[in-house]
Amino acid sequence: MAAVTRGSFTVFRRLLTHQYRSRCFRLQNFRSDRTVQLLSFRCETNLQMFSSRALHSSTVSRGPIVSFKLSDIGEGIMEVTVKEWYVKEGDKVSQFDSICEVQSDKASVTITSRYDGVIKKLYYDVDGTALVGKPLVDIETESSSEVIQEEDVVETPAMAREEHTHQEIKGHKTQATPAVRRLAMENNIKLSEVVGTGRDGRILKEDILNFLAKQTGAIIPPTLFQEIRTPAPPAAAAARPVSTTAAIKPPPTTPKPVFTGKDVTEPLKGFHRAMVKTMTAALKIPHFGYCDEVDLSRLVSLRAELRPIAEGRGVKLSYMPFFIKAASLGLLHFPILNSSLDEGCQNITYKVSHNIGLAMDTIQGLLVPNVKNVQLLSVFDIALELNRLQTLGTAGQLGTNELSGGTFTLSNIGSIGGTYAKPVILPPEVAIGALGKIQVLPRFDAGGQVVRAHIMNVSWSADHRIIDGATMCRFSNLWREYLENPASMVLDLK
Repeated sequence: MAAVTRGSFTVFRRLLTHQYRSRCFRLQNFRSDRTVQLLSFRCETNLQMFSSRALHSSTVSRGPIVSFKLSDIGEGIMEVTVKEWYVKEGDKVSQFDSICEVQSDKASVTITSRYDGVIKKLYYDVDGTALVGKPLVDIETESSSEVIQEEDVVETPAMAREEHTHQEIKGHKTQATPAVRRLAMENNIKLSEVVGTGRDGRILKEDILNFLAKQTGAIIPPTLFQEIRTPAPPAAAAARPVSTTAAIKPPPTTPKPVFTGKDVTEPLKGFHRAMVKTMTAALKIPHFGYCDEVDLSRLVSLRAELRPIAEGRGVKLSYMPFFIKAASLGLLHFPILNSSLDEGCQNITYKVSHNIGLAMDTIQGLLVPNVKNVQLLSVFDIALELNRLQTLGTAGQLGTNELSGGTFTLSNIGSIGGTYAKPVILPPEVAIGALGKIQVLPRFDAGGQVVRAHIMNVSWSADHRIIDGATMCRFSNLWREYLENPASMVLDLK
């Protein structure tokens, strides 16, 4: 390199001298011009080679530090909670590597990198509140790679299910989210050895934990929020000799448990904070309640016939697909129940799509994912979509797409217990129904004979500002007729 540099500067000095003499004496000789052109070409070539090599050696060593900002997640969300960091300061990252997982009021999303480089600074701690448009991390990028001035990539669970890069192992693709891959890597588990229970064989977090438990034989106990300690009996009482001739033995004394715990105060975050906001808005709505009971004896028999067929197609068939489809058929006759009222109470918007939500009890709390365009789906299609939503809810992977856009809601409280309820409307919707558990009760048939009947209670709530009691009652009667006579739904199916 030193020899090349000295040679280049020597040629460059000779070139300047020759050009100076040429200008002073105005030599027009062809040979001189040819020599100048040749020397200029050689000089430029050497200088380009020198500058290219020097630039290459400097770009590999260091690059600019880029502030990696949190982009707009959508749905009007302005802040999120950092749930987990996948990197630390000093770690090397590549494009599309997972940076962290954040949780908004509606869903959890994974933030991925847009640059190749080294993490220089983390702006938030775990459980810290990150603001949209503010930096998350600082990344020292590699100058050899082009710096793309774009916002960060947010990988939602829906993207992870559809577009996430798959790992090619022995001729087949192993599907897993970045968090699952990281968990497997930390425990030295090959994803090819784990059987996925998710959709299309996707490996879930529970699959990794179950695989690890089988390998180690360990049983992980549930987390205790407070300890209960029972004081041991006194040593004197333990050493007391037992009399064999005692006529009456005193009753054994059971020591009272001593609770050792402290009250914990924590701020509302994530879904709990969203619930407070939604329920506060719901209190402004005047609720109209209506209750009824439905005889599901015929539907029970029909489901018993169709259940083996659905299981043969790999789908679990419950009663909910029938309830949801019957509600959609009823909404065709009473579209005001599938509408929304603006904040100023001046306009009603009638929704074309029947996006019927299902209140679901998950590890993250009460969530309401919805089945899109029920009016276009068959009972089997609804069952298939419900299976997918329940799998995502169990894994904590419900995304914004599944949780937004609902127009009507059913809450299946009967799966836990209870018969009647007072459901709360989810704004901007105007109606909701709560379904009780199915009970076998005595009822009179058409001939006056007492028979066994499968009875379910239903409780409706409607926005009394735009829905009167008669409308809610007629809708409930039509919905009940579809379920008590399932064959009648065939006439209105499209």
